[in-house]
Amino acid sequence: MSLHIDAGPGDIAPTVLMPGDPLRAKWAAETFLDGARQVTTLRGMLGFTGQWNGHPVTIQGSGMGMASLSIYATELIRDHGATRLIRIGSCGAMQPHVAVRDVILAQTASAVSTPSATILRELRFAPCADWGLLRAAADAAKASGTRHHVGGIYSSDTFYDERTDLTDQLVRHGTLAVEMEAAELYTLAARHGVSALAVLTVSDHLQTGEALDGAARERGFGDMVRIALTAAFANI
Repeated sequence: MSLHIDAGPGDIAPTVLMPGDPLRAKWAAETFLDGARQVTTLRGMLGFTGQWNGHPVTIQGSGMGMASLSIYATELIRDHGATRLIRIGSCGAMQPHVAVRDVILAQTASAVSTPSATILRELRFAPCADWGLLRAAADAAKASGTRHHVGGIYSSDTFYDERTDLTDQLVRHGTLAVEMEAAELYTLAARHGVSALAVLTVSDHLQTGEALDGAARERGFGDMVRIALTAAFANI
C-alpha cells in the first residue's frame, strides 16, 4: 500500500499498463485480462490485476497530465515493484501523413517542462522509450496489420494550448502527435532503471479537425492495448 494506491502486497504486477482514464482501465481489464480483480480504488483512480496469456498484468489509471502520472508511476515503481510501465492513451496527430485511428509508438517525448525539471535543473534531458519494448511494439503492430508510426511526440502541460507558434515549430520539426504524459513517464523510468513505452491511438487531428466518436475510439483503443500487451511479454 502506498499514499495514493491502496493495493496490498503482491496486488500489483511487474507489468503495468497505464491509461489516463480510470474507467478505461476498467474497460481494458474486463476486455483483455483473465480473472481481473480490482486492487485499488483510492481517490477514484481504479486499478485492476489479472492475467494475459498466463502473465500477470496490472492496468492502473494515471489521471490527466504529467503531474498526476508522476505520482502513480513513482509509487508503482518505488512501492509496488513495477518494472515495465506502458502508457496506453489517446493523442492528437500533428503531421499530414498521420491519420485518425493510427497508432503512435513514441520513441521520444519532448516537453516544455515536466515535474522532474526541478531535479534536472538546467539540463534539458531527452526522455526516450525502452528500445526492447519499442521494437517489440513495432513488430506487433506490423504483424497485426495496424497502421502505425514510430517517432517523436510532444507531451504538453496544457490541454487548451494557445501557443500556435509552438505548434507550428513542432510540426516543422517532425513531431508526430501531442499528448500529456509520456515525457514524465520516460524520465521516471530512466531515473529508476525500469522500462517504459507509450502506445497511443490518434483520436483527433490538429490540422484537419477530424475526431473519433465513442464507438470508433473503443475499436481503435483495442488495437493499442493488444500491441502493448504483446510488446510487454515479447522478450520474456
